[in-house]
Amino acid sequence: RICPMIEVFATFVLTGFLCYTPFGALTLRMTTELLASNSFSSLCIVVALCCTCYTVPATLTIFHNSRRSLPKKLKNLCALAPLAYVPIASALPNFGKRAAMDASATATTKGFFLLGIEITPALVAAVCLFGIIVVVTFFVVSTLVGAYLRSNDPNRPPVVNPKTFLGSSRLFTFLEFSKSPLKCITRLHNDYGKVFTLNMMGQNITILLGPEAQEPFFKSSDDVLSQSEVYGFMKPVFGAGVVYDCPARARQTQFQSMAYGLRNSRLKTYVGKIERETQAYLDKKWGAAGTVDLHTALSEITILTASRCLHGDDVREQLFEEVANLYHDLDQGVTPLSVFFPYAWTTAHAKRDRARKRMVDLFSGVIKARRAETPEESKAKNRTDILDVFMNAKYKDGRGFSDDEVTGLLIALLFAGQHTSSITSTWTALFIAKDPSIMSRISTEQATVFSGPEGAGRPVTFDDVNNMPLLHDCMREALRLHPPLVLLMRKVMKDLKVTADGRTYSIPKGDTVMISPSVGMRLPSVFPNPDTFDPDRFSEPRSEHKTPYAYLGFGGGMHSCMGQAFAFVQVKVVLSVLFRRYDIEVVPEELPECDYEAMVVGPKGDCRVRYTKKAVV
Repeated sequence: RICPMIEVFATFVLTGFLCYTPFGALTLRMTTELLASNSFSSLCIVVALCCTCYTVPATLTIFHNSRRSLPKKLKNLCALAPLAYVPIASALPNFGKRAAMDASATATTKGFFLLGIEITPALVAAVCLFGIIVVVTFFVVSTLVGAYLRSNDPNRPPVVNPKTFLGSSRLFTFLEFSKSPLKCITRLHNDYGKVFTLNMMGQNITILLGPEAQEPFFKSSDDVLSQSEVYGFMKPVFGAGVVYDCPARARQTQFQSMAYGLRNSRLKTYVGKIERETQAYLDKKWGAAGTVDLHTALSEITILTASRCLHGDDVREQLFEEVANLYHDLDQGVTPLSVFFPYAWTTAHAKRDRARKRMVDLFSGVIKARRAETPEESKAKNRTDILDVFMNAKYKDGRGFSDDEVTGLLIALLFAGQHTSSITSTWTALFIAKDPSIMSRISTEQATVFSGPEGAGRPVTFDDVNNMPLLHDCMREALRLHPPLVLLMRKVMKDLKVTADGRTYSIPKGDTVMISPSVGMRLPSVFPNPDTFDPDRFSEPRSEHKTPYAYLGFGGGMHSCMGQAFAFVQVKVVLSVLFRRYDIEVVPEELPECDYEAMVVGPKGDCRVRYTKKAVV
């Protein structure tokens, strides 16, 4: 590890050099984040990025402002140079103004003039070439020095492709990882074992695989492994002071209120709501027979049922269409770019910000109307939705949740449940319908549960939901094979010890640790025949999921998903209604692949099913 004093000195030098340009603020932000790892390679990448950011657009801007006589094509290119500041500089709030660009370019141009340097095409080419040389030099140095420092520590995890020419192998690994993280991590597991480190964009990311290695990931407290450091890009969606953007105590209170709203006594009231929404949707959209995209249909049912349970009857019946459209804009506003530049000036981010502001206005109106009710009116409506829970929740100091915080928490719950539930219900239904023997057993189980005088047409109860073990295991198996969240990350705040196969590794502060439920739950040593859909692996006597931190369908440890009970109720009620009403047949010969380009990984491709209404329901 390089001496921290050298890094601090270098930071001040870079700050002084770059404060004359709009890239200064961005550079300071990048420097702060990258130098948090205290690694020489991070410093080198900061310098390289600074040189790249400064030389190319700045020199072209200077050339344009000098108003010299230029060839037409070059003059047009230089005229567009100031726009090079926009996408990066506007990544910061309240920054990237054209006035700042013009002032920067003018000041730099005057600097050249005072030094007696004539701006010529040769000078521009020389400065750009110098920037490229600096970038390449620092990239090579960061690769070699970073690899040397890590390879000399016997307790560090093995580094993937530590010594390569100009980082070519690292680049190929990064591209492979971006295209299919599951295949990439599986290959690297075969080459490097259950604990290994990747270097991506100057950040060391250590992958942990297998129950033993994954245990510290789930057992460590927030002061050792932090979620907020890696999921801060969700702040524009959830809002300030919500979930990852609030102190630990406040976040704990918010989570406690969520858990209170999802306890069993509330879930019992949700069963009937979910069933009625599902029946109404099928009556309206499906009819007696036809072909439908199952993922689309179940996504629509999921948001309908979630809105009824989380937002309440008044929102579902009066504002649902607008809320659904706003949620779509919020959802589309979370892209891979958002992870690195959550405030980048893009159309998706602009729609996201407008949608959140409108969402706050809508729910503020609902909250105001509810609070204007008399106690008798409120009691008569007997609300059990989570909006009501958040409205009445209070922090330790007695302060209630603001309208903005209530809206942010509702958005967070919808984000947590909408994609995951719709994806899980889709995979579960496809796997069941694809296997005739399992489909037959599911039909038998449903007939047994609804074997009373009223038959399959009677309402579902909470006890019925808990009496469907095969459907329950099918859902768990679908989550094992295709978890919606394929990567989970934490920032290392204190040096972390990890053990795997009898060897202990030390992961330094500043690194990022990552687990992959997709890979971890397909290890043959943990789940035999891991690529086979086999729901019986969860029942006695096999119980393959009983090993601690082996099954990660809903995370684990301190940060396990608090909505898993609601998810089981929601998905099982929807599929119970579906399988009792219709005979389902998968149309394509093969099940769809996973869409690893999405933030939440679902099926990609043909999800059509052919359905026929059963004679007696």
